[in-house]
Amino acid sequence: MASIVTVVQHEWQRAQDQYSSLLALSDKRVTPWPLMSSPMPTVVLVACYLTMVKVGPALMKNREAFDLRRLLIFYNIAITFLNLYIGLELSVVSYRLGYSWFCQPVDYSDKPDEIRIAAALWWYYMSKLIEFCDTVFFILRKKNSQLTFLHIYHHSTMFTLWWIGVKYVAGGSSFLAAMMNSFVHVIMYSYYGLSALGPWIHPYLWWKRHITCIQLVQFSSAGVLGVRALIVGCSFPLWMQYALVIYMFSFIVLFGKFYVDSYRKKVKCIGQNGTKVSSNGTAAGTGKHHHFHHHSNSHRSISGGVGGGGGGVVVNSSGGGSFESAGSSKKRSANGMQTRARTRKDGRSRRDV
Repeated sequence: MASIVTVVQHEWQRAQDQYSSLLALSDKRVTPWPLMSSPMPTVVLVACYLTMVKVGPALMKNREAFDLRRLLIFYNIAITFLNLYIGLELSVVSYRLGYSWFCQPVDYSDKPDEIRIAAALWWYYMSKLIEFCDTVFFILRKKNSQLTFLHIYHHSTMFTLWWIGVKYVAGGSSFLAAMMNSFVHVIMYSYYGLSALGPWIHPYLWWKRHITCIQLVQFSSAGVLGVRALIVGCSFPLWMQYALVIYMFSFIVLFGKFYVDSYRKKVKCIGQNGTKVSSNGTAAGTGKHHHFHHHSNSHRSISGGVGGGGGGVVVNSSGGGSFESAGSSKKRSANGMQTRARTRKDGRSRRDV
């Protein structure tokens, strides 16, 4: 028994030594910053997030969905301006420093502009914590179909991986991934904020489908630049380059599948009247096909980020819903009832003849 205790103590001490050694390799400039001294706060927050995803829908099952339209408008505007600040800060300072988009080593000095780059990356990391609210809003509004694997995978891994990025490589080539993703998020959350204003503006949001295309271009660009750095060679940390390429590939696959399912895949659905109609999409993330009229359930477009690579995935947290107003829906329903009534009347007339 004593020998077992001794072995456990030895292994525990060795693990602590390795942990201390890893922390010693980190960027000393960011250690005093909030959440950066240890990985434990980030791990705990992600664990709480995943617990919320599991427990939240059950707690809301027998409750009324919350009407969060005004809060969502404010939230999306705030996230838009935060990402605009991060993107502009990274683009302006990196340009002034002469950063290369192809390969840029990390400068761990205390030069003011290098500190500004590191600080902007820290704010980018914090923005991923704030974006946990996307999931909170889905749960409170009982939009459980939005809690897809892609949504949860993106939010949980982005926050985790960017802690590693800021802790060890708060500068250099890391700036490009965060900068690109921040500008994509400006477009994305602007769309979410506008769609939350109400059905009257939805016809003007025709560009929603292009958001996913922009994200795919972002992921592909980051992946190509990462592969190029691995082939040509770059003094940016090699482990981060491999992590970037693998992570980008996972998002290209997941976002590509989402795009195909939502916008390209022609699905034949059975309508209520038993006739087949053609649709231009499926309900993303659910795998279920629905009967569509003039639009697709693909309004639930995804956004999000890529740790190390910038992109992102949050499903529409604005709650914009369908582009179709309630009035037009009722009118179409009434027209459908009239059509079925005429059909039955014509059938009786033919039988009488």
